Amino acid sequence: MFTGIIAAVGAITALQPRGGDIRLRIATGTLDLGDVRLGDSIAVSGVCLTAVELPGDGFWADASRETLERTTLGDARPGSAVNLEKALTPATRLGGHLVSGHVDGIGTVGEWRADGRSWRLRIQAPDPLARYIAEKGSICVDGVSLTVNRVDGAAFELNIVPHTLAETTLAHFQVGRRVNLEVDLIARYLERLLLGERASQAGTGLTEALLREHGFWK
Repeated sequence: MFTGIIAAVGAITALQPRGGDIRLRIATGTLDLGDVRLGDSIAVSGVCLTAVELPGDGFWADASRETLERTTLGDARPGSAVNLEKALTPATRLGGHLVSGHVDGIGTVGEWRADGRSWRLRIQAPDPLARYIAEKGSICVDGVSLTVNRVDGAAFELNIVPHTLAETTLAHFQVGRRVNLEVDLIARYLERLLLGERASQAGTGLTEALLREHGFWK
């Protein structure tokens, strides 16, 4: 588990093809690896990866075909900057929100404009994720915990303050960039709980009728 509070910005420095998937090396910059052991989890731009080698100034991790297909790691190249966060501990301050590091989909930056000292960011999410994104709710974008300001269908807007720009890769965002999205954990599991016994039926999902049945829609 993670919090979406980025600890350092690193970079992918090598990619090695391994039988259809890849092993990648991440230079971790200022991230303290003193308490990291083989097998520990580190979030890389919102993707939970397992450290399989620790050369001292970074780590190696394997990315499966599933990970490459469902996250922006499939677009990664040597030199790509990445947001980094170590897994939380019982003593960690939960400054963001609970993040699993399991990416739900890839969004696209649609607008990026200055607003005072902050920036307004508009992202188009995949249509199936729209039902999980709520105004003033939380969402994780490339590993960064952010608050949703507005929702318009499957698109949503965020306000990025100067500190977040300085401490994450968001300062490099441009219109058209693909980003990893993870919706709020509670919303994801609430849907399955509402389905009850119907959760085992193929093709069953959250519908207006189901929301009305449970009193969430009038």
